[in-house]
Amino acid sequence: MAGALALRTGLDLIEIARIRRALERPGFRERCFTEAERAYCDSKPNPAESYAARFAGKEAVGKALGCGVLFTWKEIEIVGPPKPGVTLSGKTLRWAERVGMREIDVSLTHSHTMAGATCVADLAAPPPARPRPAA
Repeated sequence: MAGALALRTGLDLIEIARIRRALERPGFRERCFTEAERAYCDSKPNPAESYAARFAGKEAVGKALGCGVLFTWKEIEIVGPPKPGVTLSGKTLRWAERVGMREIDVSLTHSHTMAGATCVADLAAPPPARPRPAA
């Protein structure tokens, strides 16, 4: 069907305490977040909340694109303020081009204990099916 829309959504929730513990591990920030993301999060009074929301955003984007965890964390950059946006690079950008991504939108939120994100991606076609393991 020519011109059919394939809207895909992704959703992720994470405990802020889990990210707070991960931030104490050497290399976590550098492995998962770009320099700009780290600068933004570290400028906040409670950096763990912002890191957790961005982490959830990356997960939500991967789910909406249908690539799951087959991306490198820093290839999905959550940009903003004022409104969060998404910048893709590397293998993740090539995957998005393969599935015909036209637009992508992300929304982030957090409370004192949880962070969440939702993503909507407008794709030219549904992502290719990945083979399932034999039972």
